[in-house]
This record gives sequence, C-alpha cells and structure tokens, in this order.
Amino acid sequence: MPLVTALSGAGRDRVVVELDGSPWRALPAAVVVRARLRVGMVADRATFRLVRRELRRVEASRVATRALAAHDRSAQSIDARLERAGFARGIRSETIEELERSGALDDARFARRRAELLAERGYGDAAIRADLGRAGLAGELAAEAIAELPPERDRALAVVRKRGPGARTRRYLAARGFDEEAVAAAWPASFASDS
Repeated sequence: MPLVTALSGAGRDRVVVELDGSPWRALPAAVVVRARLRVGMVADRATFRLVRRELRRVEASRVATRALAAHDRSAQSIDARLERAGFARGIRSETIEELERSGALDDARFARRRAELLAERGYGDAAIRADLGRAGLAGELAAEAIAELPPERDRALAVVRKRGPGARTRRYLAARGFDEEAVAAAWPASFASDS
C-alpha cells in the first residue's frame, strides 16, 4: 500500500499529495483536512474512499454556492440541482444543512424575497402562493411571506390605476391570481357593473 510522503501547497487552496515519493494528485485543502491526510500515513482503500467522498462533498458545495451566487433559492431547488448533477442523497443533505447553518440558504428569506418580487410585478396572493409551492416551500412559510406583503386589495387597486378600469383589467387581475374580493374592493364604484 502506498505511503503519503509529502503534502505541499499548490496555490489557490490546493495541496499536492505525494504517494511513495511521486506526485499523486492536487486536492482542495478542505479535502486533505477532512480526509485527515498526513505525511507518513498508509493510504489504504478506506483512505481513497474517504478522499473520493470528500471530493464529492466539496464539489456539491461548489455547485450549490454557484447556484446561490446567481440568486436566492429554496432548499428544494438546491436539492434538485444537486440531484441532477448526480450527487447522492446523503451528500445533498449534508450540503444543504451546511448552507443552512452558514445562512447562505434560508427558505424563509427566500419566501419573503420571492413574494415581494412577485407582488411588485403585479401578482395576487394565489399566484404567489402557487409559485412558492412550486419552489418547494411549506404552506406555513408561504403564508408568512404573503402576510408581510401590502394587502392584496391595495395591490389590485395599483394595477387598476395603472391599466385603467375595464373588462381587460379584470381578466388580467384574475389571471394574475387576485381573488374576487380584492378585485371587487379595488374596482371603482362607477365600473362595478363592468365585466
């Protein structure tokens, strides 16, 4: 069995591992630490399995953080992305837990931001709730995020002011997930019979 004969820095958080005096591989420093590689240790089959597992964990973390760098996402979205990339359930769970502990992944924050964005774009509560459901957020998180928004009636009134009252605007509001009560409350009295 090979012997770890040297560990030397290779820049950019990489470490070159030498086995029996020959360079074997440049690994992320986190993998070297997690696999407990050290000079003088025998690299047996279990060591190589551990290195491979730690490499997968580091790669899963890289994939997830790259996705989060683009914009906030839900835990389910990150899990689906990692699954598509071929990561095992255990590694996906560990990665998500690590991101949640660090605060990089927060479903409640995602729900609030997504609900605010959709409300600003003129969507009603039903459409926002459905969108958050598709993102894998529990009903309670969706309800809390929607409760923090301005009242649906006020948002419907803003759409009516912008687009003008009329049958088209009523259909638009219905298609955007506003409930009938919010639409009726936002409708000017003189157009209440317009449909």
